Amino acid sequence: MTLSSFIKENMEAIVEEWLAFAKTMEPAATTMSVLALRDHAKPILLAIAKDLESSQTAAAQADKAKGWAETLSTRETAAATHGALRQVAGFDLNQLGAEYRALRASVIRLWMKARPDGIDADFVDDMIRFNEAVDQAVAESTSRYAAELALSRDTFMAILAHDLRSPLSAIRMIGHLMEKSGATEAARKQAVQIQRSAKEMGEMIRDLLEYTRTRLGKGIPIHPAPCSIGMICQEALAEVQTGQPSRQFDIDVADGLAAEVDSGRLRQALSNLLNNAVQHGDPASPIGLTATGTSSDIVIEVKNQGKPIPAESLQVIFDPLVQLSAQSVTGKEPSTNLGLGLFIAREVALGHHGTLEVASDPENGTVFTMRLPKQNGP
Repeated sequence: MTLSSFIKENMEAIVEEWLAFAKTMEPAATTMSVLALRDHAKPILLAIAKDLESSQTAAAQADKAKGWAETLSTRETAAATHGALRQVAGFDLNQLGAEYRALRASVIRLWMKARPDGIDADFVDDMIRFNEAVDQAVAESTSRYAAELALSRDTFMAILAHDLRSPLSAIRMIGHLMEKSGATEAARKQAVQIQRSAKEMGEMIRDLLEYTRTRLGKGIPIHPAPCSIGMICQEALAEVQTGQPSRQFDIDVADGLAAEVDSGRLRQALSNLLNNAVQHGDPASPIGLTATGTSSDIVIEVKNQGKPIPAESLQVIFDPLVQLSAQSVTGKEPSTNLGLGLFIAREVALGHHGTLEVASDPENGTVFTMRLPKQNGP
């Protein structure tokens, strides 16, 4: 008897062993019905049996071993759906993997008992194909599980960031009232510190909301209108200088430079780039902000001197929630920010149908270059 035939003929016995093991997956299993615990066990086993019965070339086998196998259906597989449902039910990733390990062991053990003739070439071939099919199911389940986990995490962060804005507004208002009515100079200084801290928290919440917006597929909304690039650069610089009064900044913006951009979003992106330069640049060297234009584009550069960014960091510098090693770049203590500033700056550039690139070397320092079309459009 082939393994595919054995699986089909002994489906209920195999599923019962699946169910018995699934019941041990606490605490999630304690709140689930038998139907929910069995969920896609039978369709997964049928898919494995179908895989065993299908013809397979040496090239196809090599592809499967590398995780490149194509599914037998254009619809979502039972294994993928199983991964999604297990995530919703509260299973962790280790428990999901354990289910498949138990399934593999159960099928092999039961089949060995049903084979009085022992091991032959067909048995070995079926074992290889069976393990490949189980591995494929594991890959489909874990991939979908991870996607569902990321979605639930991002949704949670979006709700959290949104809900934090109300109490933060109250804190800022109290700080403002304390500053205006403070009876002593010490009280006024404390009020200013409260407002400064609230502003920093507000920026972190804003960045978190922007990040979750992009992760949930909505992107950063861009509303372009004719704007003065010089004014936007000045406003972004003034915002950063307020919190960094001891740092030196050099600005050089071409006269009359204008473009169709979202002024608020561009100002946010430039503030992020300038703050990044403050954090990672040499404190003794000025930070440069320049803006020039061609017939079709505007080019904005933010430059700082200091230890160049390592090549391996340049590969991931725009990835969300990634922070450069402050120790390796500046010798400072690690930053406490969320590591979203550069990610959001690039998303703003992409939203304008532009680009944001970085270059870093000992001679020229670190230069972020943003190129945006003067006329907004795809």
